[in-house]
Amino acid sequence: MLSFAQNLVLSQPGPVLSTTVDDEQKIEGELSLFTASDEKILDLVYATHVHHDQSFDVESLFVVVENIIKRSGQIVDNVIQGTQVHAETIDEKPPKASFVSPLCTLKSIGCELSCKPPGEEFAHKSTLAILNKLSNYSWVAKAVLTLAAFALDFGDFWLLAQHNQSDQLAKSLAILRRVRVLLKPADLQKRRQAVVEVNSLIKATLQVIEIIYELEKLTIYDPKDVPALAQSLDDAPVDVYWAILSVAACSTKIDILTSGEDKPHDLSPYAQKIHYVMNKLKKHLIICKNQIEEADNYRKLRKLFQTPTEIVEILKALIFSKDNVQPIIDGSTNKTVTIDVLRKKNVLLVISGLDITEEEISILKPIYEATKKDNQYHVVWIPIVEKWTDELKKKFEDLRTKMPWYVVHYFSPIAGIKYIKEEWHYKGRPAVVVINPQGKVENSNALHLIRVWGMKAFPFNKAAEETISNETHWIGPVVSNIDPTIPIWIKEEKYIFFYGGKDNDWIQQFTKKATALLNDPIIKEAKITIELFCVGKTPKGGEDLVTLGRFWTVIESLFFTKAHKQVDPVTKEIQKLLSYKNESGWAVLSKGSTVVVAGHGLTIMKVVEEFDKWKEIMKKKGFEVVFKEYHSKAIQSDHHCCRLDIPTVAEKLPETMNCPKCPRTMEAFISYKCCHIDGPASAYH
Repeated sequence: MLSFAQNLVLSQPGPVLSTTVDDEQKIEGELSLFTASDEKILDLVYATHVHHDQSFDVESLFVVVENIIKRSGQIVDNVIQGTQVHAETIDEKPPKASFVSPLCTLKSIGCELSCKPPGEEFAHKSTLAILNKLSNYSWVAKAVLTLAAFALDFGDFWLLAQHNQSDQLAKSLAILRRVRVLLKPADLQKRRQAVVEVNSLIKATLQVIEIIYELEKLTIYDPKDVPALAQSLDDAPVDVYWAILSVAACSTKIDILTSGEDKPHDLSPYAQKIHYVMNKLKKHLIICKNQIEEADNYRKLRKLFQTPTEIVEILKALIFSKDNVQPIIDGSTNKTVTIDVLRKKNVLLVISGLDITEEEISILKPIYEATKKDNQYHVVWIPIVEKWTDELKKKFEDLRTKMPWYVVHYFSPIAGIKYIKEEWHYKGRPAVVVINPQGKVENSNALHLIRVWGMKAFPFNKAAEETISNETHWIGPVVSNIDPTIPIWIKEEKYIFFYGGKDNDWIQQFTKKATALLNDPIIKEAKITIELFCVGKTPKGGEDLVTLGRFWTVIESLFFTKAHKQVDPVTKEIQKLLSYKNESGWAVLSKGSTVVVAGHGLTIMKVVEEFDKWKEIMKKKGFEVVFKEYHSKAIQSDHHCCRLDIPTVAEKLPETMNCPKCPRTMEAFISYKCCHIDGPASAYH
């Protein structure tokens, strides 16, 4: 007898027979059919598939087969296990009235299933023979036809088992079908478990084929809406192979059980495999249906947002699936309230994962306090969680206690997650969407505006953003919360050097040179007061990463409030400063809240070092004018690359960006960053 590995080689039709010695050795290395890789099975199965040009009523045939197998299973329970299941408990579906059984095809398949020796190699050969016969049918049709051919005999057998005592014709047919061999009391007792195993395996195979069919029916949807379906369809040939193989194994087992012989034929490997396939398919089906639901919700939300409506209806469609509307929590009282409290209100919709920081929450608290008085604006937090766990639920409870505003308490996926990601460009970072009482989005992310300007940018809509984006005194909001002395310096209209960088030597050198500058007799004589503030360093010279992080976060937010607008001198200065984030050194010179110049460490250092060359001109033109002129000359001799690191988790980015130092368009790259802490590395554009 050939081993399975040899059979696997010889049963491949066409060019596959010209297998090299190396290929044969690889195949012979397989321990059994059940250890063969999906790729190897797929190669074999694809070789049997010509094209799909045969069509028939698959749905009606499947309905009939399902009815037969369920009714037969009921008889097994009655006859073999002695339980009574009433017929009316089975939900039986009728086929179409026009359905005609493909009987000849079923009989032809039945020939490949009947009277085969036990063993996985023979089940494999039968499976390939059936697939060859059905080469021009769809994959699901191959599976349904094979199961139908089995059901024809299986149903006959158990129908005769039920009626052979009461009907003479059934009695005679039962003799020919060897029904009585199995039903002898002595044999029945001995083989009861084996019959139950066949019944269980064929039911599981029916489920597998049903899910394959369900997945095939989803091809009516746009592939973009159901991206997970592609993998399921790619797997279908192999899944169909295992389904047909299990049917072949069950057919052989019934032949053995009715022969009166005790040939070994273990169904457990088939059962394990078919249950593995079933569980995989169930997961795929759930994912595909969720994606379809997301796509349907997305289209519904697009329509709702395009047509003025009531904000509560928008929020219900955005958050809750179908009619599963839940109450929300009022953070100020810790009590649940109906979502109708938001009716006819402006809503600041805070969208974030559970990684929202206390600092981000603290940014929103002054907004909540300032807007709660007139009761026209409400803050609502929607937590975005792909899959809730007990640990995440606990984290949610901890977070919501820190929020005095309304909180969505809903431990299911957000219905409008696709809309939130695609239309509002949510990529994981917290966002604040401003929606008016008619459900119109006034700003798809006002968090940057709030972080920089606070209530000065109220009501945070696009009109307010346009107005405040013309503000030229931008350094104040960036640095005011860093140190209590800075607002005093700004109010007194002092010159201030804000500086920092990755290179401590540069920071020390700049501190030394800048200190010499501000103490120069000419500066003193001109009554020019200059203050120094090193961002990211404590007064004693230690690292202050919290302050440094806050500084760059606000600069980044300032950049995003201007990124999609026409480039002006202020925008260029902000863009330029952001490009220095990872440089060895950088500095900003301001006078009060007005930025004089922002520069790279090399150019700013050069201007400060060469003070002796321009201090006489300063007497005539003034410190500010000459510093700016001299820095412009220094830039012309500086040719280092200008680089902007923008996290990919940021919302919609500009398609192109001009260099802040020259008129050229910047090239786009992807880089990766690791901060040596737990969590994924961040990708940057």
